[in-house]
Amino acid sequence: MEKKIPLSQKPAFEAIEPSFGHSYTYQKFDATKNNKQSIWHFHPEIELVHVNGGSGKRQIGSHVSYYSNGDLILIGSNLPHCGFTDKLTGNESETVIQMKQDFLGNDFFKIPEMKNIQNLFEIAKGGIAFSGKTKRKLGEKLLILEYQTDFQRLLSILNILNELAVSKNFKILNAEGFSMETEVKDNDRINIVFNHVKSNFKEEITLDEIASLVSMTVPSFCRYFKKITNKTFVQFVNEYRLVHASKLLAEQPMSITEVCMESGFNNFSHFNKQFKAFTGQNPSEYRNQLKNVLQ
Repeated sequence: MEKKIPLSQKPAFEAIEPSFGHSYTYQKFDATKNNKQSIWHFHPEIELVHVNGGSGKRQIGSHVSYYSNGDLILIGSNLPHCGFTDKLTGNESETVIQMKQDFLGNDFFKIPEMKNIQNLFEIAKGGIAFSGKTKRKLGEKLLILEYQTDFQRLLSILNILNELAVSKNFKILNAEGFSMETEVKDNDRINIVFNHVKSNFKEEITLDEIASLVSMTVPSFCRYFKKITNKTFVQFVNEYRLVHASKLLAEQPMSITEVCMESGFNNFSHFNKQFKAFTGQNPSEYRNQLKNVLQ
């Protein structure tokens, strides 16, 4: 069951302080120990996350998606995010590296040799998910960081960032979305909306209802939401429901009809049509493909 989040909750600002003698933060969590990641939060540090195995749901900015067989994500400065792991993820561990863009000094990444990494940090403002060979190879490198000296680890992180920068196996998740650099009043409004969807997506959410929550008329709210997220509100809610359905199909022994209802759809044929448009497969095909992969 989805954890209910109070409507008043905004993405929490996370103050990150590297330990004494370090210019960045490195943490490795066993299985489901990284509980704070389920909280909707943001910070000025760039964040690299490796989920070692398992599957789950992630929300980065206005993007919601389901991942399987682990995850490797780079999240830009001040980009709100949550998700990644919970008690059902089935991951072996999770590695998190957080660094300010100038963590090696104001000019380090401005030298010609660092151009690729500087470009990577710029692209990461939209959130990047890496796949295929990149996820496997660099995931292995991230796993061995805990056995390295501080100096070796720093060199390894720079090497990993450079390999990410030249990788072709990636997808920008929140390409047209937002960060916390928007106006404060926009942050307040959009987070009331996101938290309401997260808590109530299984029920009908009308435009009148959501517009009233943020003290706007329906036409004004529709224009505002599209401007901030580059999606219509209906599209965002549908995507949230479809990602939840993907998660249930992968993790729960429920019938497809039950998945449909548990995900906020009350019309089975509409659910089938929307799911196929979103994933390229109908729900049965999607579940069968996952079974084949896991066998």
